[in-house]
Amino acid sequence: MNPVSHGAEFSAPISVKSDRMLESAKDANVPQGTCMIARDVDPVIATKIPAMSASDKSASRAAHKKIWIDLDNSPHVPFFLPIMEELRTRGYQVFVTARNSYQVCELLKLHNLRCEVIGSHWGKNRVLKILGTCARTIRLLPMIARHRPNLAISHGSRAQMLASTLLRIPTITMFDYEFTQKMEFLHSLWFMTPEYIPDPVDVKAKARTLKYPGLKEDVYVPRFRPDPSLRDKFGIRADHVVITVRPPATEAHYHNPEAEVLLEAAMNFFMEKADTQVVLLPRNEHQGIDLRRTWENWISKGRVIIPEHVVDGLNLVWLSDLVVSGGGTMNREAAALGVPVYSIFRGKIGAVDRYLVEQGRLTLIEKVEDVRSKINIRRRDRSAKPPTDNRPALQVIVNHIDSILDATTRTTS
Repeated sequence: MNPVSHGAEFSAPISVKSDRMLESAKDANVPQGTCMIARDVDPVIATKIPAMSASDKSASRAAHKKIWIDLDNSPHVPFFLPIMEELRTRGYQVFVTARNSYQVCELLKLHNLRCEVIGSHWGKNRVLKILGTCARTIRLLPMIARHRPNLAISHGSRAQMLASTLLRIPTITMFDYEFTQKMEFLHSLWFMTPEYIPDPVDVKAKARTLKYPGLKEDVYVPRFRPDPSLRDKFGIRADHVVITVRPPATEAHYHNPEAEVLLEAAMNFFMEKADTQVVLLPRNEHQGIDLRRTWENWISKGRVIIPEHVVDGLNLVWLSDLVVSGGGTMNREAAALGVPVYSIFRGKIGAVDRYLVEQGRLTLIEKVEDVRSKINIRRRDRSAKPPTDNRPALQVIVNHIDSILDATTRTTS
């Protein structure tokens, strides 16, 4: 990441009245840089202002504005990459921090993304999570105070929310699972979610919640280009059914041990079939050690493959004939690519997954018997190409960011 200069001084966070927000989350044709917050302009003054193109307006608003993005978990790396590129295209300065959690650092290297890595994962215990959040916040504060960003954005980074509150920096917190465990002392100025997430009951929270169309994964899936060499790298046989399996996040607060029982049942079912190969993706080193010990016999026979290094998730999903996952992101990536996918997640099912189930794009495995009755082990049609349609999620998200920055600048000037 290129070094960036210090931003302008920023005063207290402000809010924008909901009745001035224009509906845009479902407008797929909003041009880049269009402001989605109504302006109160004196008509006499307005007649004296020369007309500006949308790109000129966007560049003018973005000049000298700095955005802080914090990557808190593995899925945030591919998600924020196109958002960062689009923000920089519009003239914003973007600087990035990350937490050494799960496979974040490996993904940063895979995508050649330079950033400041601060803090790590503190395990499942709620008290340790809070302590870890506070410790990471303390480490973030000096650097963020130097940068003085105009806006902070993350996909649920608690440390960013706390640091931004202390430094009076407005925040946008994104999420696509409404049952994430919350820390009551953390607050965000704005929230942004997929359109399928229900609106908050609280009127004030609803006024500060922005929507974007489709899935989070729709932001980066249209950029996907398959790597044909991946099959040879993994030693996958051409005549075998390829199954990608992502174990449950056993350290997550929402983990239900039933998912581990379903994982074992699914793996045993797959190993009964002579023409299957499973690519098993541990979430961290500790889980990888346990999985290698459990499936040692099948690994030695080449039936189970555990990659030594992090791999691009979309490429692996596209290589697969079906996906079984204990977490949301890989399930939704498969759904976005049109690959058959089965969820062994046994926490509370969120609105996005319920939507995919209703659409027939995701199958829930809820008990051991479902493994054999619902999972269809067969090779999928390889003639299809990955979707490249122009999904509006990216542009709508960046337009929301553009509008919030424009509104905060006008209010504080």
